[in-house]
Amino acid sequence: METRRSTLILAACLFLAACGSKTEAPHQEERAPAEQSSAKPAVEDRRPVIVAFGDSLTAGVVPANYPDALQRLLDENGYHYRIDNQGVSGDTSTDGLARIDNVIAVHPALVLLEFGGNDGLRGIPVEATRKNLEEMIEKLKAAQIPIVLLGITLPPNYGPEYVAPFTAMFPALAKKYKLTLMPFLLVHVYRDSSLMRPDGIHPNGRGNEIIAKDVFDLVRPLLTRTVGRTSSSAADVLVGLVNNSKQGKPDEDVRRGSGDPPYDSVRLWES
Repeated sequence: METRRSTLILAACLFLAACGSKTEAPHQEERAPAEQSSAKPAVEDRRPVIVAFGDSLTAGVVPANYPDALQRLLDENGYHYRIDNQGVSGDTSTDGLARIDNVIAVHPALVLLEFGGNDGLRGIPVEATRKNLEEMIEKLKAAQIPIVLLGITLPPNYGPEYVAPFTAMFPALAKKYKLTLMPFLLVHVYRDSSLMRPDGIHPNGRGNEIIAKDVFDLVRPLLTRTVGRTSSSAADVLVGLVNNSKQGKPDEDVRRGSGDPPYDSVRLWES
């Protein structure tokens, strides 16, 4: 009997010891958060920013837009910049003017300014659109932010009395403010249905890649190439922009497709 009692006591002690070892396991699992908190934070992206500022032609239609394709071209060619896409579908130049302070707050090294298409489609007076663009340009220039102006045009059914001054507005602004200019952003895609979405308004993936290449070729003389460098400050980039301006004559209008007037037989926006 005494032997049986001893056996039961021994078994109970072993059981309690086993239970005690199980209760300690969760405390070991709780160490993980402490280890995670000691990990180094993600590296801050300190690349100079290029803001793509515009309407749906900048925002794109999911999943394609030209700023994303432009980012890839910059990366592949050794230009250490980060594209910030601040395009908003449906925006007019009035909406852009209301958002311009958001762009300035980023302190970008360059702004790609693209507005006016929705103004034209709504028949907004050209002078009103011009005034809004002028205010945006003047605000950016007051903040010493370089600008590339990306123009747009309208289909001929809007009438030559409206289309002609609308189309001429962009070269006139570029000349007045001495800006690098692309007179018609879609000049190399709008006639090819395989490069446009079914809506006839927006480029598709391939179309956006072509636009990005056009924009890249346009802005490349304004940028500082940073192959082999791990970082580049905005100050470095501004110095590069100043140096390039002295050598590359950026005050001259840069015109792509000048032999192919964008307002001649335009099929853009026709479904």
